[in-house]
Amino acid sequence: MVERMTAAQDEIAYDGRCVRLRQLASGVAELCFDRQGEAVNKFDAQALDELRAATGKAASLAPRGLVVSSAKTAFIVGADITEFHRLFLESEAGIAAWLADVNEIFSAIEDLPFPTVAAINGFALGGGFEMALATDYRVMSTAAKVGFPEVKLGIIPGFGGIVRFPRLVGADNAVEWIAAGMHNGADAALKVGAVDAIVDPDKLRAAALRMLELANAGSFDWKARRAQKKARLMLDPIEAAMTFQTALGFVGAKAGEHYPAPLRAVTCIQQGAGKDRDGALALACRDFAALARTPVADALVGVFLNDQVIKRKAKAYGQAGRHVARAAVVGAGIMGGGISYQNARKGTPVVMKDIADEALELGMSEANKLLSKEVERGRLTPDQAGHILGTIRPTLNYGDFKTVDLVVEAVVESAKVKKAVLAEVEAEVGPETILATNTSSISIDELASVLKRPENFLGMHFFNPVHRMPLVEVVYGEKSSKQAIATVAAHAAALGKSPIVVRNCPGFLVNRVLFPYFAGWAMLLRDGADFVAVDKVMHDFGWPMGPAYLQDVIGVDTSHHVEDVLAKGYPDRMNKTFKDAIDVMYEAKRLGQKSGAGFYRYEPDDHGKPKKIFDSATYELLAPVQPDGRHDFGSEEVIDRLMLPMIIETARCLDEKVVETAAEADVGLVCGIGFPPFRGGALRYADAIGMRVILDKCARYAGLGPLYEPTDSMKAMAASGSLYFPK
Repeated sequence: MVERMTAAQDEIAYDGRCVRLRQLASGVAELCFDRQGEAVNKFDAQALDELRAATGKAASLAPRGLVVSSAKTAFIVGADITEFHRLFLESEAGIAAWLADVNEIFSAIEDLPFPTVAAINGFALGGGFEMALATDYRVMSTAAKVGFPEVKLGIIPGFGGIVRFPRLVGADNAVEWIAAGMHNGADAALKVGAVDAIVDPDKLRAAALRMLELANAGSFDWKARRAQKKARLMLDPIEAAMTFQTALGFVGAKAGEHYPAPLRAVTCIQQGAGKDRDGALALACRDFAALARTPVADALVGVFLNDQVIKRKAKAYGQAGRHVARAAVVGAGIMGGGISYQNARKGTPVVMKDIADEALELGMSEANKLLSKEVERGRLTPDQAGHILGTIRPTLNYGDFKTVDLVVEAVVESAKVKKAVLAEVEAEVGPETILATNTSSISIDELASVLKRPENFLGMHFFNPVHRMPLVEVVYGEKSSKQAIATVAAHAAALGKSPIVVRNCPGFLVNRVLFPYFAGWAMLLRDGADFVAVDKVMHDFGWPMGPAYLQDVIGVDTSHHVEDVLAKGYPDRMNKTFKDAIDVMYEAKRLGQKSGAGFYRYEPDDHGKPKKIFDSATYELLAPVQPDGRHDFGSEEVIDRLMLPMIIETARCLDEKVVETAAEADVGLVCGIGFPPFRGGALRYADAIGMRVILDKCARYAGLGPLYEPTDSMKAMAASGSLYFPK
């Protein structure tokens, strides 16, 4: 946003690698964040040290005011989590002391003896937004976003935002913004008073400089504004009690028991309300340090860092692959419509083909429904939604397929049908077009056997619902080319998904790891466990839903099919030796939500969504496959018998190079099947328990068979004390 100095009358007063200070001819100074050699500004130790030095220099210059700006497309994206995560290994006292020292920098900015304005030109998140809050006024580009994402990392704002923001916008607004951890646009920021003005991007710098002029002229009382941020929060006792008690109830219910940061944010604001800035900051440093030392923060920061691994790989794939300018989807309906919508929504025109008008109508209806929801939520205008829908072209023929770069096949999950369709599609596309199959379990090599150009073929496994689930498995076969892999992975990232490249094997990564969990559950039910009680234990453990409910959502018929695939692929540990609960439900045609009944019954709620209802008939159906009757199991045994097979199978996938890194394996579980984020993923969860403890637990259940046999690599880790994610 800010150009480098070109006018001779401007003078550079401080020139660091991250921060530059110059005295302008107008008599004001400009503090510009411009991290050299990188695309974005962020706060690490060097940036903070330079900010401290530049602030001291600005004070000595005694200009008529200071504008804080950015030379990047974003303002400041936040703190360097990679670096600060290491600080979280310190003691609480050590973390609090470090943070108190950092906060002196932002307080020094706030205490400068002249007015200050931040020009927010792009993303200003976390520490970046807190930098802006340290100034007296904020001007924001209409294209910018601001917010506090810290609670999503298990912590609270650490650079003074949790103190300054409520004094600026009120306790209610501050609690809503900080506890939710969401990004907010310019209009929302102006509405609550988070910023003082919003302007078009090309007018931002001029508006910030004009605001300094008005402050110096007395039109704006910058000293009063500053005093407001440094004083106690203006709430009378009754108002405070009502505000915070209501907030605690609402935030606690929304966050749940496993995520302490949102509630801690509320109590931090509450306890600091009666103190001045410095007193409230001391409390904030204490609370931040306490949260930083929790396993939840460790896991959530780990999820964030793992996601950065995926993003870096996706960027590299983008450089190695070909750009997908036009895509096609073969097989309409709900899934095909969802994939088509995702392409169109992210700017890739798409041809959607099927053999029946009814299927095309269903696919277009699905895309239209999703776009209509975007309009209802204010994310799109009706005109924008109409334009996006217009980039999806339904067709019954292959007329336009010669010009597409990528075809995603999304027909029924049948190897015979998919082979026929893929061979037909290959004959209709150009020699460079990549074919991808959206299969959850069928071998990529088997499907490739009917193709003339298998190097252009691989799997692109979307999860349902496509628009909501963030993961895409990019599954390569023996003959898939590196360029095809890179192109599909990069396109998945361009669709806003997290692509994980996995080697072809039965179940790929996600289903291969999920179904041992289900196998452990099936044995537990066989041995007499109550499916409702097990669901409660695993929900309390942190899963969005227990295994029986999850089976109903996936579809019992789908699970029955994948069970067979994995039993053939891994007969030593996944071949069933008894009739299980899934067999019973499948035979009874209780397929879950899709049929109105599975382990539970389902009826539409007021919004038309399936509502889960307990059904005692399930006990009668399961009785024949529970030869010893029903009895209770302790929570620890339930958790161990389900989680140990998942941990072991994930370790096998890493050992066999099905997935390259522990980071990708854990992201696959968190994004693909809802593994509890506050536990980080199967491998980080294993680190938290300790491999020696895991081996002891495996030994306890060795009589249940090979499903509980740890790998050689796990035994080696236990002996050496090594971790999947070294501290």
